[in-house]
Amino acid sequence: MSRPTRRIAAAVMTGVSLAVGAPAAALAHDGHDAVQRQLAAAKEAGEKYRDVSRAIADGYVPDDECVQSPEGAMGFHYANRDLIDRELDVREPEVLVYQPDGYGGHKLVALEYYFVDEDQDPSTDGDRPSLFGQPFDGPDEAQGPGLPVNYTLHVWLWQHNPSGMFAPFNPAGSCEV
Repeated sequence: MSRPTRRIAAAVMTGVSLAVGAPAAALAHDGHDAVQRQLAAAKEAGEKYRDVSRAIADGYVPDDECVQSPEGAMGFHYANRDLIDRELDVREPEVLVYQPDGYGGHKLVALEYYFVDEDQDPSTDGDRPSLFGQPFDGPDEAQGPGLPVNYTLHVWLWQHNPSGMFAPFNPAGSCEV
């Protein structure tokens, strides 16, 4: 992809309008600012869920498995099914990701955005969504009975991820108590 094409694609993904003749540095800066505003809005909306009891009160249901792989840990997923299959909103993550805090509780480490694949065919990806200028991972097969084929995007806002803020697994994370 050529530089101008990448610049246009990045602008489209972040919702930045392109002005004719706009300098590349200005376009890149505007795109970066838009993503930073979205990340700040997501973190502000998620702050209240640092308290697990607040997440449960707001309809997030915990899974009893701490997800990990050789790539690192995700953690415990608390999903709000009322938010799934609605329009994506950075302020309303469908899933909250927690890890053990070392004191018998859980600490919020990431938000996960979950998008149902429209055609339910994991071999196609014409409806891949994006947030924060990032395309979602997937489509993935259903992770459990009754769940649809889906796309996901993890955003590690409360724990540094050496693999990147939007990587699914975090090698710095842990499921160990």
